[in-house]
Amino acid sequence: MTSTTGGCLCGNVRYECSAEPTLMGNCHCRDCQRATGSAFFPFVVIPAAAFSLTQGEPKYHIAKSDSGNTVTRGFCSECGSFLFAKLSALPEIVSLTAANLDDPSRFKPSMDIFVSSAQPWDHMNPEVPKLPRGPSF
Repeated sequence: MTSTTGGCLCGNVRYECSAEPTLMGNCHCRDCQRATGSAFFPFVVIPAAAFSLTQGEPKYHIAKSDSGNTVTRGFCSECGSFLFAKLSALPEIVSLTAANLDDPSRFKPSMDIFVSSAQPWDHMNPEVPKLPRGPSF
């Protein structure tokens, strides 16, 4: 089993996960678009129990999702990098931002979610399954 490591742009915050990712995808909801400043949030789901911060302390922003649950996003307080998200409805997982992985080439999305909110200028991979909303867990 390989370790998943990553961190922010300035190096102030670093993390590690001792378990393999369980899911990878792209979230096209409006909240994720705003948080990333892009068309979608490329996420890597890992077990929360295997996740640890190894350096620094992120700043957190908590928002209510369309479902009424809360999403807690961790950002670097120095450079502003969006690092990960935690969902109140799924406390057993952490969703890492794929671009902040030390090896982002490991990212292989298996689904696009919340495509009902996708921007018309975003050209999604036609080979990746599309869900109008989020997956059912």
